[in-house]
Amino acid sequence: MERIPALGLGTWQAAPGEVTEAVKLAIDAGYRHFDCAYLYHNESEIGAGIQCKIKEGVVKREDLFIVSKLWCTSHEKSLVKAACTKSLRALKLEYLDLYLIHWPMGFQAGEEDMPLDPSGMVIPSDTDFLDTWEVECHPYLTQTDLIRFCQSRDVSVTAYRPLGGSSEGVDLMNDPVIQRVAQKYNKSPAQILLRFQIQRNVIVIPKSVTPKRILENIQVFDFELSEQDVNDILSMDRNFRMCRLPIAVNHKDYPFNIDY
Repeated sequence: MERIPALGLGTWQAAPGEVTEAVKLAIDAGYRHFDCAYLYHNESEIGAGIQCKIKEGVVKREDLFIVSKLWCTSHEKSLVKAACTKSLRALKLEYLDLYLIHWPMGFQAGEEDMPLDPSGMVIPSDTDFLDTWEVECHPYLTQTDLIRFCQSRDVSVTAYRPLGGSSEGVDLMNDPVIQRVAQKYNKSPAQILLRFQIQRNVIVIPKSVTPKRILENIQVFDFELSEQDVNDILSMDRNFRMCRLPIAVNHKDYPFNIDY
């Protein structure tokens, strides 16, 4: 079974003009896992960065673990192959290492990524699914029960939004607990947040196009958090979900109303 590198580069909201250079820099820095998606509309630029480094001989395709995602408007069986092929062409690749269902909800097929009804709510498609998808996970949303459930069944979990980000006035990086632990290990708050997940055997995909942060985010394998520090970070959980997609709250398969 193929192993997924524990840390990858997230590419959501990475502007097409920036992401090619970010990918090239990341490969030079040692990243081998890249998290992509049709919805991000930057796969062709990501592919350009990957191909550049393959041509330079820095990496071979088989050294890389490339992920993309099926968007909600292509959940019908007849649309899946075309959607996957479109991502492969954009990325200039012959295969993906992992193809995920982006969100576990089908939307009406068509040109619009977010087909909306007159009241501004998403228009669903009549699709059912069995799926695997990434989960938002950070100290304010530790997902302890879900991770335990998955790992007990040998299901790998990837944490998106591992650095939390800033939402509704909440900035995880400035939390006193994270600040204290960062000072203790002489590491940045971001490095503490990434190391926390890696020690839980959770894969992380921090997004960045900033050279300094891309380099910093992979420098998390030279130290280990104590059990007490991990427990202190776990105790920060407040079941605070930052990515909720409220326009789909009426969808029959909306995933965030259940415990996990």
